[in-house]
Amino acid sequence: MLIVKEDVEKYISLLRREPTKFYLMPDVVASSGSMIVVSNRLPFVLQRDKDGKLFRKASAGGLVTAVAPVVINGGGLWVGWPGMHLEDSSEPMPESDPTDITPTAGLKSEKVVAVQMDPAIFDSYYNGCCNATFWPLFHSMPDRASFKRDHWKSYGIANKEFAECALKALRSLPKTSTEVPLIWIHDYHLMLAANWIRQAAEEEDIKCKLGFFLHIPFPSWDICRLFPWADEILQGMLGCDMVGFHITDYCLNFVDCCQRSLGCRVDRKNLLVEHGGRTVRVRPLPIGIPYERFVELSEKAPRVLSTNQKIILGVDRLDYTKGLVHRLRAFEKLLENHPEHIEKVSLLQISVPSRTDVKEYQDLKEEMDQLVGRINGRFTKPNWSPIRYIYGCVSQDELAAFYRDSAVGLVTPLRDGMNLVAKEFVACQINVPPGVLIVSPFAGAGETMHEALISNPYEIDDASEVIHRALTMPEDERILRMNYLRRREKLNDVNYWTKSFLSAMGSLLTQGEQDDVGSITMPAVTLDDFDEYLSKYIGSTHKLALLLDYDGTLAPIAPHPDLAVIPTETKNVLQRLSNVSDVYIAIVSGRNVNNVKEMVGIDGITYAGNHGLEILHPDGTKFVHPMPTEFHDRVGGLMKELQEKVCRDGAWVENKGALLTFHFRETPVHLRPPLEREATALIEAAGFNAAQAHCAIEAKPPVQWNKGRASIYILRTAFGVDWCERIRIIYVGDDATDEDAMQALKGMAATFRVTSSQITKTSAERRLPSTDSVLTMLKWVERHLARRKPSLDPTMYNRRNSAQVENHTIQMEMSIAPMGATSNAAPVDGQKFCKILELYSVCPVVDAFP
Repeated sequence: MLIVKEDVEKYISLLRREPTKFYLMPDVVASSGSMIVVSNRLPFVLQRDKDGKLFRKASAGGLVTAVAPVVINGGGLWVGWPGMHLEDSSEPMPESDPTDITPTAGLKSEKVVAVQMDPAIFDSYYNGCCNATFWPLFHSMPDRASFKRDHWKSYGIANKEFAECALKALRSLPKTSTEVPLIWIHDYHLMLAANWIRQAAEEEDIKCKLGFFLHIPFPSWDICRLFPWADEILQGMLGCDMVGFHITDYCLNFVDCCQRSLGCRVDRKNLLVEHGGRTVRVRPLPIGIPYERFVELSEKAPRVLSTNQKIILGVDRLDYTKGLVHRLRAFEKLLENHPEHIEKVSLLQISVPSRTDVKEYQDLKEEMDQLVGRINGRFTKPNWSPIRYIYGCVSQDELAAFYRDSAVGLVTPLRDGMNLVAKEFVACQINVPPGVLIVSPFAGAGETMHEALISNPYEIDDASEVIHRALTMPEDERILRMNYLRRREKLNDVNYWTKSFLSAMGSLLTQGEQDDVGSITMPAVTLDDFDEYLSKYIGSTHKLALLLDYDGTLAPIAPHPDLAVIPTETKNVLQRLSNVSDVYIAIVSGRNVNNVKEMVGIDGITYAGNHGLEILHPDGTKFVHPMPTEFHDRVGGLMKELQEKVCRDGAWVENKGALLTFHFRETPVHLRPPLEREATALIEAAGFNAAQAHCAIEAKPPVQWNKGRASIYILRTAFGVDWCERIRIIYVGDDATDEDAMQALKGMAATFRVTSSQITKTSAERRLPSTDSVLTMLKWVERHLARRKPSLDPTMYNRRNSAQVENHTIQMEMSIAPMGATSNAAPVDGQKFCKILELYSVCPVVDAFP
């Protein structure tokens, strides 16, 4: 994209004459709706002059050059940190200088949202988490990464602050526009922000599109999972509608992590991930440079290299990811193995200072200084030094001249997202014959710039030979390779990158081109999906235990529990499976056990109610966990207190006998937080545990019993002490209470979490988008079992007879009276009960009571 001085001055002049209108500059990409860019930094930094007055200092870079005109032309906004901490957050944002001709000159202060936060939090977020953790980890250097919880907490706080500022920008846009605004979030600093933005926008019914682009590599699964909070990072990025990376390899790494760490359904062919009931598109979008601008610079730049020697050029930040030490050693090896290059070739290495206050970078600078000195001391001649080393910044004119007049461009990082130096070198190669580009295969540029010579920086001998080949390459081959490279970079410039992103988001003003990756939505869950998930696990001989939650798993979530009805087709499949000899079914619900049996209505299966506190066996015997007597009396008082103090605005309390549930699904969203806090405080004050559920809080007695313990008890009761060797288990649930079972059965069962939530931490192996997919899974089980012969195992449990464990029969009857009723149940000897549980290893005696 070429933005010359005359274009910018004309544009600014028009803006000043008619500030209520926006004019499109020639050939500038336009978004169909207003664009809000959210990045760690604003496209300029704030500084103070000698009088203490704020002024803008323009930032350089492809992102600013490409995106700023789109924001300005569309009446969008830019959200970011201004580069300094203001003591007075209300201090007015300065306008751009009248003489400013940079791409951000037309960005009015009213279109800028500056993020301000506590300096200590910002330092912990930026230097602690972003630079000390994500930077080395995402560059596949985990040994350099630090993992500190405090830094991670600061990262979350900072991301939430950026999200709040983005929402402020979103709310400020005109409500009259029919076009949906686009929020474009950038880079590893803001991988959590999308979820807060999406949640608030949905609650306030504000339509918007969310896109994310990562400017650094995305690591493979075995590296990503080293980060203790990797699940949150993945889910934060999946809060967007589309996630962009430089190259396909990074896309595949991300998709693989989503499947293996989160259990998401994925489509590798079309690069899709299903999460939170949505399809998230993952796209390779290799960033480009303002190609014509660099051509112009190279044409005008005066010559700065007065030598007849061939120059090998390296331009990098002084960073451990750039492979600078390896590069110097490869050059030293070149002089050792090919002395014919002595006095004819020089390495010009420009190292831009970076993070000079960090010890690792100070150590790297010291190592570079020593290595340059040693190599120069070893090979220097009276009129020649092998290495010219510049530690500092150079102007764009000088840089363009270095690019133009160098014989070899050496871009050999150990790991890099893209590396635009390679593209800038190519753009400036206007001489005939041109130079040769050498690129590391571990940079994104190595995947896209196919005609460059590829050099592995870790293999010093081979790297030196690649440099030798570049220096001795025939002229016709140099011309051919560079012509291909230049043609591609001219077509795929930074303007094309922006256009590709907007097209993939469906936000390009002239949406003539369609996303060329393929389908943009994941298909519904099919039987074939479960062939992949379950076929090998279940096999053709093992018996199968199906442990299923009810609400949100078998029956869709409804405004009121009485309205959550199991679909007829689902019930019919369960009914048929209940008659298959190799299948055992248990419904494990938070409902009262009698209620869940009534709602399902199938005989001959096990029902567990109140998260396993009550279990009704197929033969009619009933197990009830002996809740301490003191809580019998407290339940009634707690229910009354909740009804009097928090049952308002649509909130109500459900009496489940053994526990209570405070529902607030019908409460307006903005009124929920105070009700949740107050209800939680009341529940805990009464001595109960407050457990989160779907728009509800459950008051549970503080006993060491949950769906996990109950599931193991059910399986042992049905299959005996060696149950884990004799059966295969499928557990399906949809909320936090099911996580107890998924953790208890981890490694021993195939577990599925039914979720439409954006942020769900789960122990399940897989995620399912809806109750419909659970029905599909049950149909798959039916089809799979229909293909095998009936089991003739005489030790098979008899569901319709008494439950047996090692020839001992357990039959416990204990009722927990509903609120206001009097229990007539005979008292249970708690010690005897625990001895029974201990006998069958259901739970340790010490854990039976609090």
